[in-house]
Amino acid sequence: MKRLIGNRAFYRRLFAVMTPILVQNIITNFVSLLDNIMVGQVGTEPMSGVAIVNQLLFVFNLCIFGGLSGAGIFTAQFYGKNDQKGLRQTFRIKLYIAAISIGIFLTLFLIRGERLISLFLHKGQENLDLEATLRHGMRYLHVMLIQMLPFAVSQVYASTLRETGETMLPMKAGIVAVFVNVLFNYLLIFGKLGFPVMGVTGAAIATVIARFAECLIVVWWTHFYRARNPFIKGVYRSPRVPLSLVKQVILTGTPLLANEVLWAAGTAMLNQCYSVRGLEVVSATNISTTVSDLFFCAFFAMGTTVSIMIGQLLGAGRLEQAVDENRKLIAFSVALSAAVGMIMAALAPKIPQIYNTTDTVKKLASSLLIVSAVMMPLNAFINASYFTLRCGGKTLITFLFDCVMLWTVNIPLAFILSRFTRLPVVEMYALVEGVNLIKAAIGFWLVKSKKWVNNLVADR
Repeated sequence: MKRLIGNRAFYRRLFAVMTPILVQNIITNFVSLLDNIMVGQVGTEPMSGVAIVNQLLFVFNLCIFGGLSGAGIFTAQFYGKNDQKGLRQTFRIKLYIAAISIGIFLTLFLIRGERLISLFLHKGQENLDLEATLRHGMRYLHVMLIQMLPFAVSQVYASTLRETGETMLPMKAGIVAVFVNVLFNYLLIFGKLGFPVMGVTGAAIATVIARFAECLIVVWWTHFYRARNPFIKGVYRSPRVPLSLVKQVILTGTPLLANEVLWAAGTAMLNQCYSVRGLEVVSATNISTTVSDLFFCAFFAMGTTVSIMIGQLLGAGRLEQAVDENRKLIAFSVALSAAVGMIMAALAPKIPQIYNTTDTVKKLASSLLIVSAVMMPLNAFINASYFTLRCGGKTLITFLFDCVMLWTVNIPLAFILSRFTRLPVVEMYALVEGVNLIKAAIGFWLVKSKKWVNNLVADR
């Protein structure tokens, strides 16, 4: 048991890294919940349209996250080595990744947006208006395309700051952004203080304003405090990066990028399978996901903490310490998630009652939340294992571990259950989530094997 518990110095470092990330995630997801509730006051169809579009944009968000994370593995290790030139080069690579991602997804959503939304529209028990849902979704999507640029730039800067030990500024920028979002949501959705009533379009405009606010804060601070961020000096003087580093990032990062994109697409596919049971299921899964994400902040923040703390130890060549602290980080993540899961299960019947939707949707959402709460410690272990493998550069293994499992087990199971059985959606969801026990067992073996214990920047 002592091998799983650290000393005071360990937990001081853990909370120093985790707390700002956790606070930012909690505030961001709490405001997302408020946004969701405000859109839900307009009606079930608008809420469903927005939920579908956000599911599609989630694929773009994770493409940015996955692409930047591949370069970020080297950023954390260059920082551990105190190599500012290496940091500068990985920052430039991140900018290229962001630009390419925006171009691809912008084209896709402009050409195939309506078709993608329509995949989620199915008649159910409530006979909700599918055409109205599609119209709301398209209006929301067209405005939300604008926020792709500031979001990507913010992530380039914020991820680099976190990987170099500066977690407070991204947190503060995120807090400002979410409050800006809430304010303009209130003004534009409902038409307060002389603003027009804009519904879902107002919600999208509010998000765009918030994204630009966050981007400006992060970019300005990084360049203004150059002494604290020496990597930014001269970063735009040349677009060049060493071909050897580009190849290394591509080899290490491509499986990670593919994993994030396919994982997000797989999540969308799972929700599409659940949506076959009717449009009310789309609304219920939207409520469940939004509420769950608030509670999932615990192990999401721990995943990033594992990546930063263990990545820096590996880059500094302190390999035995990395193994020891990683074990303790995983144990803490599981314990924390178990406690949070119990709170979530207790609140599950009450939270959906806040929404202005049907009783069927509220009941479904409550049941889905309870399943998510029960599965939280398992998902925390899987998440921590994933970040452990990733920070040691084993991104091909993470691709096989994370994404291949999703597409070969979870999605086929959901497809078969949704198309060839009459199993209710809650039972279907529980079965699809339950097979992740296989994934946890594989993750345990991979972490224990220590194949991830690598110093990627020792020779640079």
